[in-house]
Amino acid sequence: MANTEETSGAPITASAYSSAGTARESVSLPADMFDGTINVPVMHQAVKAYLANQRQGTAATKTRSFVVGGNQKPWKQKGTGRARQGSTRAPHWVGGGTVFGPTPRDYTQRMNKKVKVLARKSALNARARENAIFVIDAFDYDAPKTQRLAGLLESMGVLGKKVLILTDGVKPNVYMSGRNLPSAHVMPFSDASTYHVLWSDVVLIESGAIGQSLTPLADAAEKPAARKTAAKKTAKKAATKES
Repeated sequence: MANTEETSGAPITASAYSSAGTARESVSLPADMFDGTINVPVMHQAVKAYLANQRQGTAATKTRSFVVGGNQKPWKQKGTGRARQGSTRAPHWVGGGTVFGPTPRDYTQRMNKKVKVLARKSALNARARENAIFVIDAFDYDAPKTQRLAGLLESMGVLGKKVLILTDGVKPNVYMSGRNLPSAHVMPFSDASTYHVLWSDVVLIESGAIGQSLTPLADAAEKPAARKTAAKKTAKKAATKES
């Protein structure tokens, strides 16, 4: 397979948002990682290895030597008029053993570290070229809140798409906020593999994970989604009082 590595010298920028969905000035992505390199064969190899490594390899069947019973000859060799048989656990008997059935095996595929790094880098560059990478200043969630994360995705216009949210380190509150969203996946930036990046339609990266230090914005204006929810709750309470 031909190598399709491409490199561009121009700096790559990405749109930036606050944790509430307010647009900010675009930021430059780190040049050591986002240099335009896209190596398709290496990405293909990395995805194959990832999917193969998810297989348990526990499928198994019993050959005639492992099936219980059948040690005794079902009938004598001659004189019955029937075909000679040696065991009721032969493969052609009902309840007999399986011929050439699956046995437990290891599907693990290993890749060199440099190849894995190149594949992950290529996947990120592919998303950056599609303008599908967005930088979030900080996920400063003090408690899990799915509505808050859903409001962010709705404000950015990516709600319903497959969104990969990469945080700066392990952040349980962000993870628990996104685990109820079927099309969102939250994980630390360091744990994201080539498969996860290519699975997603949009990648949200916390600024600290890529060496950027964006000061979080104080969003004074209430988000439209929050206003709609508050209005519905108020109307529901009013209807309950009237009844």
